[in-house]
Amino acid sequence: MDHCFGPSGRAAVSFFQFAFAFGGMCAFGIIIGDTIPHVIRSIFPGLATTPVLSIFANRKFIIFLCTATVSFPLSLYRDIEKLSRASGLALVGMLIIVGSVLIEGPQVADELKGDPSKRLTFVGPGFFQAVGVISFAFVCHHNSLLIYGSLRTPTLDRFAKVTHISTALSLISCCTLAISAYMVFTDKTQGNILNNFARNDTLINVARFCFGLNMFTTLPLELFVCREVVEQYFFSHESFSQQRHIFFTTTILFASMLVALVTCDLGVMLEITGGASATALAYIFPAACFLKLTNSQGQLFTRRKLPATLCAAFGIVVMVISLFLALAKVWTSEGDAKICL
Repeated sequence: MDHCFGPSGRAAVSFFQFAFAFGGMCAFGIIIGDTIPHVIRSIFPGLATTPVLSIFANRKFIIFLCTATVSFPLSLYRDIEKLSRASGLALVGMLIIVGSVLIEGPQVADELKGDPSKRLTFVGPGFFQAVGVISFAFVCHHNSLLIYGSLRTPTLDRFAKVTHISTALSLISCCTLAISAYMVFTDKTQGNILNNFARNDTLINVARFCFGLNMFTTLPLELFVCREVVEQYFFSHESFSQQRHIFFTTTILFASMLVALVTCDLGVMLEITGGASATALAYIFPAACFLKLTNSQGQLFTRRKLPATLCAAFGIVVMVISLFLALAKVWTSEGDAKICL
């Protein structure tokens, strides 16, 4: 973006990288509040009414506790490779989550299931918001340079191998989870699919614990991006400063925590972050760079450029419509938080 569009391009990609990563941190905080308190209440049913100890069943306290004691220390690392073990643990947790939904979905009570006539519907009224959420799930452009630099031998061939294997595994996991869950819950599907299940479902509570654990160990990955964007944009010509490192880590992390404390609607958070930032990083900017680099003849609608032109146009349409609809939901009863304890 800097090469193609100069300072304005660098500013644009830096802004959306930061916005996407920060929105992801907020969403992860919301997920922690949606999952860990459920697990604690299921293990200790009387905890919520116990003096003093009831605070451990409180959503806001759990978000603060996990952020301060786990996410914050992990975020203080300078090298993203230090998070490899936490990421490996998160990968195992995701396999447990997918397996739990796959097993427990068909066994839920009838009143929790959705309208079976909508199982095979292809496009619904939330199509553009869904594209934003899907984009949020698969966009990894914002931390690709950090991951590339973490390879023992950083070559394009090795990076391509890592990219294709990890994206293929993500695709398989997401499709398995999404299809198996939607076939059961259809029109009742929530932003966090685990919220569709009963609170006393043991296997799902294990999945909830894994999901929450994943979030406060994965959240530092997004903070690395936010911090790196600030460092590279404002302090690229200065040497590393420990004080600056700690200041930005603390400020960014606890700012995202505050957002997670005051909002509970994961769906809207994902729609806003995905609809605005993910579409720019995934569809608009790459296509715009391709068009700029291949525009020597000055013709925009050649056969070679048509896919990139359509991709950029699609991204702009999705960004505008999904962002408008997501913000509209915030001001209507449709966007009310379903779980905020």
